[in-house]
Amino acid sequence: MTKSQRIVNIAAVALPFLAFIVAVVVFWNDFIGWTDIAIMVSLYLIAALGITVGFHRMLTHRAFQTSPALAYAFAFMGSMGVQGPVIHWVADHRKHHAHTDEEGDPHSPHVGPATSGPLGPIKGLYHAHVGWLFSEQGRADRSKYAPDLCEDAGMRWISRNFPWIALFSLALPFALGYAISGKLSGALTALLWGGFVRIFFLHHVTWSINSICHFFGTRRFGTDDRSTNVIWLAWLSMGEAWHHNHHAFPRSAQHGLSRVEKAMDPSAWVINGLERLGLIWNVVRITPERQAEKQAQAKAVTQAA
Repeated sequence: MTKSQRIVNIAAVALPFLAFIVAVVVFWNDFIGWTDIAIMVSLYLIAALGITVGFHRMLTHRAFQTSPALAYAFAFMGSMGVQGPVIHWVADHRKHHAHTDEEGDPHSPHVGPATSGPLGPIKGLYHAHVGWLFSEQGRADRSKYAPDLCEDAGMRWISRNFPWIALFSLALPFALGYAISGKLSGALTALLWGGFVRIFFLHHVTWSINSICHFFGTRRFGTDDRSTNVIWLAWLSMGEAWHHNHHAFPRSAQHGLSRVEKAMDPSAWVINGLERLGLIWNVVRITPERQAEKQAQAKAVTQAA
């Protein structure tokens, strides 16, 4: 990673965090306006679904097929989450799956010299959550891990113009705040909450999948990694916190597999709705029989141990 890339990543992590601190300090005894709440929640959902449905389930794992127009729309939405260019994001995540929790994984909390010693778990969690952004993000070989996206002119354009899309994701709440309130103060508070604070929350929810969902939680399938399901993260992450299920069946469009889990997988709801509308097709789902087989394998390994 070049020095300039590292500086950009530090700024992308630090600025939303500082904005969150400012929001807490400035509005400690004040109530955030309903306009700011509506803008923040709406843009959070748009960017989060762009990441979960678009970057992750559609582009990284090919869990369903759709038209180029809708694929580009999801890639644009995900880019508004300010987590890096789409092709870099996909390449990093495919590399994670190719080397999960072993050498080569860009953000495992269990690998590397920093994870040894009495402070190893804390250092590992820090690396998986945010530290990897300063050393590993964007370093996956895109021609190896994302050749399909590299060959797509539309995806190359969206990836190349990521900085402008990131700026748009800040300009949009500012413009909405001004249009609704008619005041500069309304535009600035919308920028604070719907821009920087929204990015802060989405960043740390996404990064928690890398850290918390490989360290704490539950497991029920036989996998060769240390992925976990974390129920309290399910809603905020749009269902991505059913992460152990995802590692057991990476191509599944649904990460929530049991009845309770399905009720807490909003990304799957969106996919199901788009399928009913005929906007996506060839949706990959895991049959109860395959799930039972994978669970049986896990039980057999546990009993043998």
